Amino acid sequence: MSFNAIIVAGGSGQRSGGKKQWMPLRGKPVLNWSIEAFVHAGATSIVVVVPRDDLDHATLTLQGLERVRVVPGGTTRALSVQKGLNALYETAGPDDWVLIHDAARPLLTEDLIKALLTRLKTARAAILAVPVTDSLKRAEDSRIIDAPSRNGLWRAQTPQAFRLKDITDAYARWSAEVEATDEAMVAAAAGICVEIVEGAQRLQKLTYPEDFAVLEAFMPAQQMRIGQGFDAHRWGPGESVRLCGVEITHDQTLIGHSDADAGLHALTDALLGAAGLGDIGDHFPPTDPQWKGAHSDLFLRHAVELIRQRGGEVVNVDVTLICERPKIKPHRAAMRQRVADILTLEPDRVSIKATTTEKMGFTGREEGLAAQAVCLITLP
Repeated sequence: MSFNAIIVAGGSGQRSGGKKQWMPLRGKPVLNWSIEAFVHAGATSIVVVVPRDDLDHATLTLQGLERVRVVPGGTTRALSVQKGLNALYETAGPDDWVLIHDAARPLLTEDLIKALLTRLKTARAAILAVPVTDSLKRAEDSRIIDAPSRNGLWRAQTPQAFRLKDITDAYARWSAEVEATDEAMVAAAAGICVEIVEGAQRLQKLTYPEDFAVLEAFMPAQQMRIGQGFDAHRWGPGESVRLCGVEITHDQTLIGHSDADAGLHALTDALLGAAGLGDIGDHFPPTDPQWKGAHSDLFLRHAVELIRQRGGEVVNVDVTLICERPKIKPHRAAMRQRVADILTLEPDRVSIKATTTEKMGFTGREEGLAAQAVCLITLP
């Protein structure tokens, strides 16, 4: 079921104490939870709409994520959605499916996405919603004046699913004088029948600071796991070396089947080990020609993706490079940022260090370079 996604992340955070899309939830930005859910569900393209003054930050934070594009939004939620729709038209067709989601609902799951997509096979539009279970009251001046029936009432959630042309045309017909609180409202006004797929209580919206604790209560308890990794490669003729994802000019290069990035190899093994998933050779055999010369970014992304598919998360990583040359310190900040980007972590959760062996051993004789890594992850 091919589909595209738009994530609206344009909140100003006036009620939550800050821009909630960038605030941490279980160690990663709120926005990233929704991105990962759509990636796992197989979204063809994911357009993230952010405030214009957040554009540079979002582009830097989300760079390297497959299928993700960042575009500036408008002054209202409706205008931001339309910006996302316009961006999708660059790669998607009018009959393609689009799921529109609020970043403030981070606990989206692959199962909920697939339930929406299944309904969209037979429905023109569909949304997630949960039935109203509380008694309702209408009040004036803090006094109850009516008790409306809750029968047949639902609380709308996101994502909301449509054909791209349907929802684009519906917005084109919508009156700008009336605030559109969600896409179902716009679609219904255009004569589109919108069907309900039952959502989940865990998909509630982050609005106030205390909502973070509420959402964490919906998340499964996590166990801490430590992993370690080690790798070494010999030096050979060359003009540069790739370490922790950064190309460094040098009078030698490291010899290996892939790009011989010992730092990322050690870190990949640490993550796989922490999750009990074997080692890098199990997933990317050196005898397989398709990995010849491959960048090790691919291996590291694979390891963290496997952890996240199991509902886990990387807490922090620490890599030590062991060599006499090249000098690592001038490149350390770039390495930290690169590893953070690959793992979609904040840079302060990535440590890169270097040491020598005081001219002792194979690294001291400059026959090769070694790396060791340690990581902490959580798993349900």
